Amino acid sequence: MNKILIKGGHVIDPSNDRDGIADLLVEGNRVAAIGDQLTVEGAEIIDAKGCTVTPGFVDLHVHLREPGLEYKEDIASGTRAAARGGFTSIVCMPNTSPVIDDETGVRFVLDRAARDGVVRVYPAGAVTKGQKGEELAELGLMYEAGARMFSDDGLPVISARVMSTALTYSKMFGVPISTHQEDPTLAGDGAVNFGRISTLMGLPGMPEEAETVMIARDIELCRRVGGHLHIGHVSTARSVQLIERAREEGINVTCEVTPHHLTLTEDLVKESGYDTNTKMKPPLRTEADRRALISALRDGVIDVVATDHAPHSFDDKDKEYIFADNGITGLETAFALLHDRLVLPGDIPLDRLVEAMTTAPARLLGVEAGSLKEGAIADVTILRTDSEWAVNPGDFASKGKNTPLVGWSLTGKVETVLVDGNIVLRGGELV
Repeated sequence: MNKILIKGGHVIDPSNDRDGIADLLVEGNRVAAIGDQLTVEGAEIIDAKGCTVTPGFVDLHVHLREPGLEYKEDIASGTRAAARGGFTSIVCMPNTSPVIDDETGVRFVLDRAARDGVVRVYPAGAVTKGQKGEELAELGLMYEAGARMFSDDGLPVISARVMSTALTYSKMFGVPISTHQEDPTLAGDGAVNFGRISTLMGLPGMPEEAETVMIARDIELCRRVGGHLHIGHVSTARSVQLIERAREEGINVTCEVTPHHLTLTEDLVKESGYDTNTKMKPPLRTEADRRALISALRDGVIDVVATDHAPHSFDDKDKEYIFADNGITGLETAFALLHDRLVLPGDIPLDRLVEAMTTAPARLLGVEAGSLKEGAIADVTILRTDSEWAVNPGDFASKGKNTPLVGWSLTGKVETVLVDGNIVLRGGELV
């Protein structure tokens, strides 16, 4: 049995209210002990002095693109990008080709992840057949095959009746229905946030109501039938208000926010001169929205951070702004971006960020992760919070190089990652 002793790191484990210097012993695939001045004969020593040791990060919103869109990303490259970003568990979205809307698709992802992946992969099955928003997919069979979330991802569940039925199944299985909240009749062909920037840039705008109207509808459905409604990539202040009120009323609603909506605004579209790497759904919003999202994350109204990692090829983005694909790659920059732009300025405490990237998403998904308690699965991330580096997409493990952060200097780097007790990243390099 392999033994790894992580010495002298600053351990932050929200699941155990631990925040201080400690040693961590891993034996096999479990955390065997945590304490002061541990000594173990024959153990491999990892010197973590000056580093922060956390549970492995958990991401509820990742696009691995396989099957069918491997030119953008595949399970091998995507899971390696996850490890580079400190993530040890990820949920992959079903908008592949074909769509993952039956048990065969779920089993394919699990089998391929077991063969090619380096982190844990939990498939999300589509809510509706073909993600068309009209006919319920085989949720029960997908759950039995291993799906631990259901989502139509970048498309809304158009039928309120189907959404209501999906929430009923969610109640039966104890898994979340993750939603892309967008009313297509209001969103139209919006490429950026509707407002000052859309007017200045001459681009079609997407109003915040396209998001909030659907959130309000699904909250009402969840109020009536129960289940677990999880709202993906919240982007507006009004959305946060609706969610907070629903939770005060006891409705089982959770939500996520992305690193880019927490740190970037619509102004970047103008400043970058129509850089299509700033195009995403939902679009980057105003500074007031961004500040509201930060406050909601800090206060726990927003439960988790999820990257919405959306890798695209160069050709997918090298188009006129309105025709370019939506999304940015985010796994390898998530922690550093949030640490540099939110933690260091004092907007969010480090322990709250760690909670939102580890314990909270693991609890929400209902999987064994996000903890360094004795006996827990040994998924561990070691960070150098004082390490500065410049974003160079050419260095990404992901096939997707689409990021507006090129050349940005960030402070905070993933040093070492253990998955199931095995070192998969050492010194920032994949093993």
